[in-house]
Parts: sequence; C-alpha cells; structure tokens
Amino acid sequence: MATASPAPRALARIVAASLVGTTIEWYDYFLYGSAAALVFDKVFFPNTDPLTGTLLSFLTYAIGFAARPVGALVFGHYGDRIGRKKLLVISLLMMGVASTLIGCVPGYDTLGVTAPILLTVLRLIQGFALGGEWGGAVLLVSEHGDARRRGFWASWPQGGAPLGNLLAVGVLSLMTALQSDASFVAWGWRIPFLLSALLVGVGLWIRLGVEESPLFQEARRRADARDAAARASGGQAEQPPLIAVVRHHWRDILVAMGARMAENITYYVIVTFVLTYCVDHLGLAKQTALNAVLIGSAIQFCLIPVFGALSDRVGRKPVYLVGAIGTGLWAWAFFALLDTRSFPALVLAVTVGLIFHSAMYAPQAAFFAELFATRMRFSGASIGAQFASVAAGAPAPLIAVALLQSYHSGTPISLYVALSAVVTVIAVLCARETRGSALDAADGSADLPTDVAAIPTSS
Repeated sequence: MATASPAPRALARIVAASLVGTTIEWYDYFLYGSAAALVFDKVFFPNTDPLTGTLLSFLTYAIGFAARPVGALVFGHYGDRIGRKKLLVISLLMMGVASTLIGCVPGYDTLGVTAPILLTVLRLIQGFALGGEWGGAVLLVSEHGDARRRGFWASWPQGGAPLGNLLAVGVLSLMTALQSDASFVAWGWRIPFLLSALLVGVGLWIRLGVEESPLFQEARRRADARDAAARASGGQAEQPPLIAVVRHHWRDILVAMGARMAENITYYVIVTFVLTYCVDHLGLAKQTALNAVLIGSAIQFCLIPVFGALSDRVGRKPVYLVGAIGTGLWAWAFFALLDTRSFPALVLAVTVGLIFHSAMYAPQAAFFAELFATRMRFSGASIGAQFASVAAGAPAPLIAVALLQSYHSGTPISLYVALSAVVTVIAVLCARETRGSALDAADGSADLPTDVAAIPTSS
C-alpha cells in the first residue's frame, strides 16, 4: 500500500505536536539533571561533602534511566497494538504530573530520608514516561512523511532535546540570576518544576488535534485480518510485537543500541556533568556554566534539521559517522578548553561538542524507524534506544564524577567518551544504509524485512 503524504499544513501540525511534546518531556527530564548538578545535594543530601552529595544526586538521576527500558517495553507493545497517538498523550501526562510533584517534595530537613525516597520514586515515573515518548514522537512524524525528506521531518522531534534543555537551563539561569544562592536553594529551584503543569496543558491541546499514523492503521488492519483468518482456519494468531521484534530484528536492536552509546554518553557529559565540572572543580559561577550550555543548545537546535536534511542527501550512515568520529576526537579538546576558565573557551567546548552530537542525533529518528517493520516499529525503535540509555546515559554523569573524584582531571573522562565513540562507529558500520526505505508494504508478509519475510511464524 502506498500511503499518500499528508497536506503540508497537516504535516506541519504533526511535526509541531511531536516537537512540542518532546520539548516539554525533555524540559522536565533535563530540569532534573541540571537541578541534580546544582542544588539537590544541598536540599536532599545536606550531610555530605559537595562531591559526594553531587554523586548521590546523580544516583537518583541515573535511577530514572532504569525505568526507561520498562517504559519502552510497555509503551512499545501498546503503541504497536493500539496506536502511537494514545500512548503519546499518556506519556506526556505522566511526565508532567511527576515533574510538578518534584517541585512540591519537601527537603531532607523536613522529611529526613523520606525526601530523597519520594524524589527517586518521581524520577522513576519520569523515566518510565520518557521511555515511551521518544519512539512514539519520531514514528508519528516518520510514518506520515515521504521517504525523500524523512530525515528532515523526523529530525524535528529530535530538536525537542536541545530545545527542552534550552528551556530548562534558561529558566534555572534566570532564577539564579534573580535570586541569591540561599533563596535559590530554599525555594527558587522549585518554580521551574511547577511550571510543568502549564506546559503540559499546552502540549496536550496540540497533541490531541493530530491524526493517528496512517501506516499504523493500515498495518493494524492487515494484522487483524490475518488473525481472523488464522482463527477461522484453526491456526495461531500473530506473535505480539515485543516477541516478533526480538525474533526478527535482534540485529537491528543491537545496531541501535551501539549507535546510541557515544550519542548518549556525550550529551550527558556536555550538558549535565559540565555544570558540576565548572562549578565544583573549576570554581566558576553557576551562571557562567549555564550560559555556555544555553548558547550551545540554541545552536544545536538550529543545526538538527540541517543534519537531518543532509542525511536525506548523502545517507544516514555517513552523517552519523562524522558525528561519532568527531565526538571521539573532540573529547580530548573539550576539558582542555574548560580548564582555561575562559567563557569563550567554555562556549566553544560545549558548542562544538553539541554540533558533533547533532550529526548523530538528527538522522537517528529516521534511521531507527527505517530499521524496523511497521507492526513492530514502536517496540523495536524504543527498545533499541532506551535499553542503550541504561548503559550509556544513566551512568555517564556518575562515571564522570567518580573519575573526577579519583583523578582530579578531565583526561580520564575524555578517554571514556572516546571509547564510547569507537563502539558507535563499529555499530554504524555494521548497519545497512536505510535512506529512502519504504515504511509501508504491499501485503502482510512484506511488512517484515526482506531477509525474514519468507520465514514462517512456526519456524
């Protein structure tokens, strides 16, 4: 079935719905990471030294990543069963409620050990919601657009990460500029979390107005027809998407996981750990570090659709490889620039790092969508992306803080980032080029990749 592309205005609304939703969800998620670097050690772990308190704060931050694969499994399964749109609405609501409640949790001085426990529970809910958000958002756009410009259109939801980070860091930067350190620690940090309630209302209004993916609807119709025919003949219904994707797409899942290693680790070192490195290790003002991340995030947001469009012209793999190799090389200059304590050098370090990150992150949405068949695409893309986050993004700030605590230098962290780049380069080289792949299919069997379409389900 050849699915007609939606009208430009309809596609623009779909892109806007995905971008706004991912921006809000990443705003909530990154807000936690920035607050963990700047204030949670004082509010929830006040009886420890600064670096240990920061380490404990990042531990609660990392725990949220543990819930992301669970969210990927649950949202992926039901997203392939009942649709992309419904699950996106649920994920946005869950993230908004959890983030708003984080702004209401009393500190250690009021609740004792119960305070960090409540904080951790809400962080787990955030991670669960984000585990389902990414796959649904990028697939909703990928499955509406045409193959010729899929990289460009699918890259817009990816822009939600730098835009959400820009919004989170911007609000925190404003609060630190307008308040004394004492006021910020006492209550000012809560305001950005409470703003989540307002942002979620805007996101829901936009998301509820978009149409479900036509490719999903057609794939679901064919699957229902095959199930009905199987029951009538005494046969077995199709395998659940979660089982089918592991069986037929396990190589693609491993490729997606490997491709995310450098992308994920680099990003959290640049936008989260950099705040700890600059403030606690270099003794710079919070505002200086936040402003460097603000500038870098703004430039990254502008470049993501550029790299997405470039992947439509030259392929997903070449653009991704430039980002991975550049990341591995830039890691050695990154901390050397930070150590100068010069604001222009800080901006250069963060911005160039995020440019190389963009070259990986921009084509990732279309790349991962094109790896998997429609009836198991939500599951496959989500599992590949979110399981990697447990090994990559979750421990990245923790490992970076531990290395800094042990060696008092950024050099071991540069080696850590460079090694992750090697893993990503190998994974991408092992992948097939997917640019221009058709996401729809002429019949039910063609909805599987060509190498497994002929395999009977009983084999």
